[in-house]
Amino acid sequence: MKPAKLILNIEKMRLSFATQVYRANTLRDVFVQTFQDPFSVLLKAQNRLEVIRDLNLKVYEGDRIALVGVNGAGKTSLCRSIAGYYTPTAGKISVHGKVRAIFDTMVGIYPELTGRENAGILVDFLYPNLVDKEEKIREALEFTELGHFLDTPFKFYSNGMQARLCLAVLTIDPTDLLILDEVFEGADQFFREKIAKRVLSVIERSGAVIFVSHSADQLQRVCNRAVLISEGRVHFDGSVKDTLAAYEKTHGKG
Repeated sequence: MKPAKLILNIEKMRLSFATQVYRANTLRDVFVQTFQDPFSVLLKAQNRLEVIRDLNLKVYEGDRIALVGVNGAGKTSLCRSIAGYYTPTAGKISVHGKVRAIFDTMVGIYPELTGRENAGILVDFLYPNLVDKEEKIREALEFTELGHFLDTPFKFYSNGMQARLCLAVLTIDPTDLLILDEVFEGADQFFREKIAKRVLSVIERSGAVIFVSHSADQLQRVCNRAVLISEGRVHFDGSVKDTLAAYEKTHGKG
């Protein structure tokens, strides 16, 4: 049997950010120090906030990985590093294929333009080599069920309408590695099941998927593997059921 294609390989990755630490006990102390010696305040030694610590991970074609962990565990920072938004402090990230990451459905939106105009701009940006571009845009706009609102400035849309348009466009075409970080946030209840089916469709057609969600139901529905991130490391890697059990054991239900 032919082994699955390696899509993503992360080796000994570390990610940290510089943080300023002021050791004055009170606001008055900071005020006095600033006037007495402003350069010493500005040039305080920087501490490092370590977000990812010696993380190793391999993702293969066909993997639909649930990324699990408490807030602040490093899930989104890891995803942003894979997508190329952050540069690791140490280690290596190798991606074999194209990556599309959806963190904020509002990125690239121009509030003054209509929904239809924004859809065209997003498609040009996200899918520069897309075949039948006009047909794909037409299909996505029809999917939103926004009707005459498509020719209304985006700034007048409700949160649910904004999510409809953006998610419809962002799920037009599959890719080699698809990263989805809380993509259903903001979608109105009426539309959520419909957009969920569309997201599942693009997931099935993509090479590999990393899916971040706090909904156990969504993770079990979408994923065939799960990785628990704890304190910036891979704490557990296995089935969704076993990983969620490890999460509950490690962090409790709260």
